[in-house]
Amino acid sequence: MGAQSNKPLPTLKHLFDQDPYSNKSFSFNNDLEDEILSIISFCTATTTQSAPASHELKRFKLTHLFYVVKTSKNILHEDVLSSLLALVSTNLFRPLPPPCMAAISSNVADDEVVIPIPSLTWPQLEIVYDMLLWLLINVDPQTLEKHIDNRFLLGLLSLFDSEETRERESLKNIYHQIYYRFTMYRSFMRKAMSTVFLDYIFETERHNGIAEMLELWGSIINGFAVPLKEEHKVFLKRILIPLHKAKGMQGFNKQLAYCVYQFVHKEPELGGLVVRRIMRYWPLANSQKELILIEELEDLVEKLDAKLHRDLAMPFCSHMNKCFNSLNSQVAERALYIWNSEAFVKMVSTAMEEVFPVIIQGMEEIVHSHWNDNVKELAHNVEALLQEMNPFLYHKTLHQNGFQITQATQAQIVMAEPKTKWKQKLPCKMDQITHFYHFTPRISLKSFTQHQRAR
Repeated sequence: MGAQSNKPLPTLKHLFDQDPYSNKSFSFNNDLEDEILSIISFCTATTTQSAPASHELKRFKLTHLFYVVKTSKNILHEDVLSSLLALVSTNLFRPLPPPCMAAISSNVADDEVVIPIPSLTWPQLEIVYDMLLWLLINVDPQTLEKHIDNRFLLGLLSLFDSEETRERESLKNIYHQIYYRFTMYRSFMRKAMSTVFLDYIFETERHNGIAEMLELWGSIINGFAVPLKEEHKVFLKRILIPLHKAKGMQGFNKQLAYCVYQFVHKEPELGGLVVRRIMRYWPLANSQKELILIEELEDLVEKLDAKLHRDLAMPFCSHMNKCFNSLNSQVAERALYIWNSEAFVKMVSTAMEEVFPVIIQGMEEIVHSHWNDNVKELAHNVEALLQEMNPFLYHKTLHQNGFQITQATQAQIVMAEPKTKWKQKLPCKMDQITHFYHFTPRISLKSFTQHQRAR
């Protein structure tokens, strides 16, 4: 039998430390700092070649550099840290490619998802983002303060417009970590993001990172102290509520609804303002957006202060009555399901005298004229619920509505009678005119002139 070799098998760490291009081990003990700076210098240089091999080499170098940074304890002195952040800035802060034509085309529907083309540079950028996140978590903020300034933050914020979803997700985590650890920059970061929102609402209506930024704002609002500052209420009134009218609202409706819900949860008195403003921005011909807003309003009603119920009952029910009678069956059904909400029924009960005539009339119109059987059945259920809430008021309102309908019908008949008589007399008059025209003797112009001179 052959002699067995005592040479140990290569471990995963040993294979990771091998340079596949030179088949040599990286030295971690001799001149470690020079080697790290050399790798940083190589990775800081912008890759101009589009060949996959050059991108793969840079990715491998960045992977090795990140491994060294994580495992070594005594190399992050000022020179190395400064070089690392220079590497981060050089690789991340770049001009973004022009937007995909499908994303900016006016023929693309609001709810249609545009899938961007994968970027060749993302595998490298992912490592750079991971490295930056590790530095933010593990390095003292006072040490990083001289490297992370307003310009650095604005550069990160501009990258939220990237079409790469994974990049925006990494940016969200990094921006949140900076907001959490660098308290001195919080006010500046909020104002910078507000500027992006305002530009999106009133200027461009095109930005890829609104959902991620709103998700970031959700965690920020969650940390606001009560009572809310006036600055935060202004953000709700001037940015979050107007975002409901944006064309691309379907792409970030969940994050937007969460932010608004957080405000109402902290100060329920703001619920009345929010509900009225959302109803003001109601879409005219976008059923999918209507479904989203109905769901958001239902959640807001759950958090409304009970003191606001009576003041909001009439405008809210009048608005919902239009949704009940929508010709789109999905909108009508979703709106009618709001009667399953105890908070909404409680709101209706605070102003039954004013609300019942509007709602009962709407239900009767649905029952007698709507084309969808499911909507009619839901309307019958609502009528049964209203009758159970207040039988006397229900029948009284039903009788009054029937009497008003009868009066309106009679008024229409009375208004139509003169027109009918005029139409009946008109042919007789026309016959007389025609008869006069045919049997009146015609006089020539010459005879008429001679007759006038003789007189």
